[in-house]
Amino acid sequence: MQLRYAFRVYPNGPQRSALARAFGCARVVFNDGLRAREDARAAGLPFVSSGELSKRLTTAKVTPERAWLGEVSAVVLQQSLRDLDTAYRNFFDAVNGKRPKVGPPRFKSKRDTRQSIRFTANARWKITPGGDLSLPKIGDVRVKWSRPLPAVPSTVTMIKDSAGRYFASFIVETDAAVDLQRMPDTDSVTGIDLGLSHFAILSDGTKIDSPRFLRRAEKRLKKAQRDLSRKEKGSKNREKARAKVARAHATVADARREFHHQLSTGIIRENQAVAVENLVVKGLARTRLAKSVHDAGWSQFVAMLEYKAARHGRTFVRIGRFEPTSQVCSACGVKDGPKPLGVREWACGACGTVLDRDVNAAVNIAKAAGLAVSTCRAQVSPGPVPAQREEAGTHRDGYPTVAGIPTL
Repeated sequence: MQLRYAFRVYPNGPQRSALARAFGCARVVFNDGLRAREDARAAGLPFVSSGELSKRLTTAKVTPERAWLGEVSAVVLQQSLRDLDTAYRNFFDAVNGKRPKVGPPRFKSKRDTRQSIRFTANARWKITPGGDLSLPKIGDVRVKWSRPLPAVPSTVTMIKDSAGRYFASFIVETDAAVDLQRMPDTDSVTGIDLGLSHFAILSDGTKIDSPRFLRRAEKRLKKAQRDLSRKEKGSKNREKARAKVARAHATVADARREFHHQLSTGIIRENQAVAVENLVVKGLARTRLAKSVHDAGWSQFVAMLEYKAARHGRTFVRIGRFEPTSQVCSACGVKDGPKPLGVREWACGACGTVLDRDVNAAVNIAKAAGLAVSTCRAQVSPGPVPAQREEAGTHRDGYPTVAGIPTL
């Protein structure tokens, strides 16, 4: 499987200038290719192929207007054209219904605060014996290695983010069997109910508090944003203030990502199978809880669970978003209808079990995924009222029930 490893790099002054030159050349090549295709479409001409764009790039490099394109690696320019092809392919797939909606390619601006270039093996980049990253026409860039690479990387992407930091992102082909030796099999399984007051509630009753990184940093972010709004547009001081705002937001994002990594790794290590609910985050982000939903970062956390489960040989299951996990008693399986968000505990009308709303939902998520979990932790206190003998109904799976017990 393909994995991406990102490391912080620290280029010196000349190297930063060379990277800025490469970023600019890649942007110009992308925009030239996009303009050629848009002009052909407006004139009713056939779609300009990738080969034709590559020929035009070769011709442009010997003209006085585009001679400076030869100052950077040719692989960087060719990869920029590949990115344009990918953008068109995604747009056409979205039009044909093969993927979610994606807009057409757009021109890149030199004022974009995030920039990147990509080197493939043809560029002959390498990692030096001293641990530096040697890039063509840029030099040996110092890298802060936080962990070793599991295999030889195929490509490296140099990224400059909005906060002015530089990163080297490697794509590596790894063998999952290596990781299986590091995480032995276990008999534990769990269902996870994601929330806002508690970030995650496990089916064994464990509740993980929500760190609320954005809420805790709001005061500092507001002050930085006010300072930015007072600076004159186009001035150097405004650019410094913008970078300060970007660094503040980067700190929040990094802390949230680290929390997700640690929690997801712990859950995958301790459980053989994991089940989560397929939440509609975009829909929830349009409600009055939008800021809290974005602060939680559920989508990023679930994506980490999914790829780590595949990497370490665990089972990962998503259940349907319309599964009534909060309406069904995890002890007897009787569905007693929806409940307001203010109801955090209730007693089942069929079996009398007093249930915690979040833990009950986590147990039902695990059961809906086909995982055999215990419901003992879903019960807050023992229910003294047994189900009445004459009560009968229909089980949520379609089986008739007698006294709240499904019959086959």
